[in-house]
Amino acid sequence: MNAPRTPKPARKKPVPATPAKAVEPREKASLHPRNRHQGRYDFPALIKTTPELAKFVIINPYGKESIDFASPDAVRVFNRALLKSFYGIAHWDIPADYLCPPVPGRADYVHFLADLLASVNDGEIPRGAPVKVLDIGMGANCVYPLIGYSDYRWHFLGSEIDPTAVAAAKAIVQSNGLNKAIQLRQQSNPKHILLGLLEPGERFDLTMCNPPFHASMDEATKGSERKWRALGRADPKRKLPVLNFGGQSAELWCEGGEARFVTQLIAESAHFQHKVLWFSTLVSKASNLPAIQTALKKAGVLESQVVEMSQGQKQSRFVAWTFQTKSEQQVWRERWVKKS
Repeated sequence: MNAPRTPKPARKKPVPATPAKAVEPREKASLHPRNRHQGRYDFPALIKTTPELAKFVIINPYGKESIDFASPDAVRVFNRALLKSFYGIAHWDIPADYLCPPVPGRADYVHFLADLLASVNDGEIPRGAPVKVLDIGMGANCVYPLIGYSDYRWHFLGSEIDPTAVAAAKAIVQSNGLNKAIQLRQQSNPKHILLGLLEPGERFDLTMCNPPFHASMDEATKGSERKWRALGRADPKRKLPVLNFGGQSAELWCEGGEARFVTQLIAESAHFQHKVLWFSTLVSKASNLPAIQTALKKAGVLESQVVEMSQGQKQSRFVAWTFQTKSEQQVWRERWVKKS
């Protein structure tokens, strides 16, 4: 005879877990120390300088004021507000569907380049008109020259192959009275980057470049779709722009993509070894670095650096290189002292 079973205790209903609060990402946690965009954006202050921003402000899932970064109009007006509030740029606009880059990340590139110049100048950042910077593929937005002039008073030459972008950048420069500090030049041969661009006697302390990242329009579109997913806005029922951050073909893609563009830039830079102190370019894909390092060796570069940058979740970097010896770099810096 089997012993009676001990009845099992009644199952308790599970206690509902306390809903986890959304953890806000540290959007700008790793910006350069001199970057003006530390901490959260002060939207009331931005709206005070740029009232039209008010209609684009939303409350994000973390209960904080933000904008819909999936909206090209919102991003453009937001950039306008940032440039006006932080850099004194009273007038800024770009044509529809042209690249509208995030200002904080672009500022980081400028500040790290300033550190690069300081490294050959006893740790002191050279400032003012004696410092000449070439922005290759400046775009309609003209962001790098605007930030570089505002923060360091450097003088810029912006090159561009797209006449519409040149006209838009020229309007920004003229409307802000920056004609003496920022010059524009169209590269007449779209197959070249530096060749045929510089005039005899011109010297530049830095070059900078935001190259086309993609190898085709299809690849650029897929990249934009990934951004949509990252922004949590992938909604098939909603008609959304193909490229949420804008961009013309020359801004987004070229044959061979980023790797081919940068390796061509390196090859062409060898023709201007004593016209430029430090060449540089952004590199979006770390997988392209080996090919770039090979191109640097082939060009006979004497010194190069890969500078890592981080804006919250986004990782980026730029490569810088020079053909000048340490002693030649020290001679070069006299340009800054004599004209200061």
